[in-house]
Amino acid sequence: MNSSATDQSHDRSWYEIRLQGRLDARWSVWFDGLTLTAGADGTTTIRGPVVDQAALHGLLQRLRDLGLPLLSVAQVEPDHREQQHSSTTGDSHDHDHSYDDSHQRPHS
Repeated sequence: MNSSATDQSHDRSWYEIRLQGRLDARWSVWFDGLTLTAGADGTTTIRGPVVDQAALHGLLQRLRDLGLPLLSVAQVEPDHREQQHSSTTGDSHDHDHSYDDSHQRPHS
């Protein structure tokens, strides 16, 4: 394996996922602390770093299980504030994002 492939596998990519429907901030715990933002248009945007493609697929499976229509998934650059917050809090988001039936949904 070449070193560039190895280095790239440890880099977290940032994603922005848009859903039709509303999820309030309490759901961020279920999504390992990713930022949830409710839009005025009835959508929810989930944004933050994702460890790798397997974690992204696990996140998408969780969203599928909620039954909210997926509008878009885009790889994005963190803005300066997001990047600074991630590095100063030590929030590495190196959690296992794969789907696990033992995760409980927040109570309504």
